[in-house]
Amino acid sequence: MTDTVLLVIDVQQSFYHRGYKETPEAAAFEQALNSLISGCQQRNIPVVDVLHVEKDGPFSLGSGLVVRLPFLAHRAAHSVQKTVHNALTESGLHQWLAQHQVKHVIISGIRTEQCCETTARVASDLGYRVTFVTEATLTFPLTHNGITLSVADLRHRTESVLIDRFAEIRTVEECLKELA
Repeated sequence: MTDTVLLVIDVQQSFYHRGYKETPEAAAFEQALNSLISGCQQRNIPVVDVLHVEKDGPFSLGSGLVVRLPFLAHRAAHSVQKTVHNALTESGLHQWLAQHQVKHVIISGIRTEQCCETTARVASDLGYRVTFVTEATLTFPLTHNGITLSVADLRHRTESVLIDRFAEIRTVEECLKELA
């Protein structure tokens, strides 16, 4: 096994209840994520699915929505469920990565500035090399105190706080080229 894995974080049907289908960026995200997954699999990089679970609502196991979005057709090398914002601390993923001598994680998934960014920060703190593939992440506009941050604003903010501190920022093409 390689020392690198691709994390596909929270790309689950629960987000149908949080505006996924109405998000103009969804089609580009799906294409980018599928390209990243395909490229990683061609390079024998394992893909790990991470699903978010809550007690109630569309993220509860009872909702039937804690399953991958239908555009994903890959075979995961491993799957975990998480109940916190990062994919590493309570899911058993950190232990699995250690067992498989993984040193480098590639981050993709849903909510660029939440679970993806939080996972990148925690992974960095735990000593992993982190590649954050922003175009293979998706988020939704956020409004606070009457100010709305667009998807582009949130992506820029996330890249700005991660780069040179917690992660390398790459496009799908750049990431796959580095893995070649």
